Amino acid sequence: MSGHAKSASSPNSAAKNANSRLVTVSILAALVGVVAGFAAFILVSLIGLISNLVFYQQVSFEIPNLADNDLGLLVIVVTVAGGLIVGLMARYGTSKIRGHGIPEAMEAIIINRSRISPVVMFLKPISAAIAIGTGGPFGAEGPIIQTGGAFGSIIGQFLHVTAAERKVLLACGAAAGMAATFSTPIAAVILAIELLLFEFKSRSFIPLVIATTLATTVHFGLMGRGPMLAVNPLDFGIPNGLPYYVMLGVICGVFAVGYSKALYWFEDLFERLPFNPMWWPAIGGLVLGIVGYFLPVVLGVGYSNISGIINNEFPVNVLLSILIFKSLVLFVTLGSGTSGGLLAPTFMVGAALGSLFAITVNAIIPGANLSPGAFALVGMAAVFGAASRATFTFIIFAFELTRDYNSILPLMLVCVIAELIALRFMKNSIMTEKLARRGLRIQQEYEADVLTQVTVAEVMDTNPPTIRDTELVSDLAGRIAKNDRALTRRQGLIIVDQDGALAGIITRGDILRALEPSQQEPVTVLEAGSRTPLITYPDELVHDALNTMLQNNVGRLPVVSRENPRKLVGYLGRAAVLEARSKRLHEESVREPGWLHTWRSADTVKHQPAPDEVQEEIQDVEAEDRAGLV
Repeated sequence: MSGHAKSASSPNSAAKNANSRLVTVSILAALVGVVAGFAAFILVSLIGLISNLVFYQQVSFEIPNLADNDLGLLVIVVTVAGGLIVGLMARYGTSKIRGHGIPEAMEAIIINRSRISPVVMFLKPISAAIAIGTGGPFGAEGPIIQTGGAFGSIIGQFLHVTAAERKVLLACGAAAGMAATFSTPIAAVILAIELLLFEFKSRSFIPLVIATTLATTVHFGLMGRGPMLAVNPLDFGIPNGLPYYVMLGVICGVFAVGYSKALYWFEDLFERLPFNPMWWPAIGGLVLGIVGYFLPVVLGVGYSNISGIINNEFPVNVLLSILIFKSLVLFVTLGSGTSGGLLAPTFMVGAALGSLFAITVNAIIPGANLSPGAFALVGMAAVFGAASRATFTFIIFAFELTRDYNSILPLMLVCVIAELIALRFMKNSIMTEKLARRGLRIQQEYEADVLTQVTVAEVMDTNPPTIRDTELVSDLAGRIAKNDRALTRRQGLIIVDQDGALAGIITRGDILRALEPSQQEPVTVLEAGSRTPLITYPDELVHDALNTMLQNNVGRLPVVSRENPRKLVGYLGRAAVLEARSKRLHEESVREPGWLHTWRSADTVKHQPAPDEVQEEIQDVEAEDRAGLV
């Protein structure tokens, strides 16, 4: 560029490199998706095998319904033994197997640059299979999500990739695990975006879709084409049922808040125990065994029970037992630090809540004719969506289970109302509370970066101070010492030639080096500064210009014309970049006068009210402003 300026890299070459890397990551995502699909099948089969051996003394890989087991009091021995084994694995293997999987994957992304130890990939599914196979009230999906994520992370550690690419591979493994479990690939993609990536970019979306598509294909081949949960056709009662769905949304939101807080309250109780955490899962198993002896419906993964609730197969007393005691044993066992997924039990409890609501309304208002199954499905999605702040995921999840478009309206309405309640009363979600207690703050909301929406021309200084290339450094230092405002407010000054064209740039550091005692001869600013400064253009995004600054460790860029790279048109510094952020902050926090306010102001001037009337008008507007009306 005429020997006077240079840009960091060509946009075309950068885009070509990014596309090349995307192809590579997509191929790796395909591998991760296939492996996660098989891992899901193996884990589900292992859970089925252990459950059948322990509770029915038979060899089968199908997950049984433990509600009709005949172990009697031996069920207590089984659940305690399962908890003890998991405690030993956590003590002498790795503590990372504790918990329900998703927060652990989030933690790996946030504080460990998406690195997960290989031991987790092996011990997590084994510990979960033991915990669930011995009656634990958990689902397989959380451990599969963590296992798939661990495999994606290991691939990313084995190969030469960036931390961002490794995060994508981890998310691909997690999403593929969920897709392979429930045969819900779209919901799995959205889950990874809402709970792990917090971004929607081609670099992550394309690999995610590839991974979940292949994982679901594996599910079709090994476990059949249908979803994990069998759901009969449902009558959602739209539009007559909408008022009742609104009520259900409020109830689900309140329930989700209490459900999340109760889980961590029990976890705090275990933290206060005066003995080694290795024994905590056995205590949880003891409580589970006692409750399971009297109410065996709370035992095991319970996928068939979820289907039964949605298909309206259970009486009210069973639904109440599930709502109360399934929640209780989940709080105790998961709070004890064992290994298992949170999704399935929460689905079961949420479905029971929705079904009970519909049955109650039908009893009070005979003409309501609400479908308990429809309300069960919606309640299932709303409770977990609100608790996890992944509402969009579980709207789509429930839709994929039914493949019934009539479910969309009630799902959307109930889920967002429930989330609104949860946002109001719960600072952290059920997924992020554990991380928040460790000092990690998770921002689960994301938006387009304002720096990708603002051009350099919108924030640059169009009349920056310049200095001639022939000026001596000593003279410039003297001017700065006299507090020349135009010079002192810049850390870098643009050098121009006699024609006003860009010749270079000089920083405060350059000036100090040129004034060192070892320098015998006076030097010009052009000799002391840089003749080839990095540049930017008026139509370039501030985001790209900022990347140039960060990658080259500079704090300012001359802005030049694309047609003539020597023609100076502005100056971009750190303050200008912050100005772009300031504009977004202003848009979000400063309320502008609305039409109502304008009309009232015009009416006030027109009628020229008495001073008392003016004061009353001002008070009215201020009151409306406080109420959020203006």
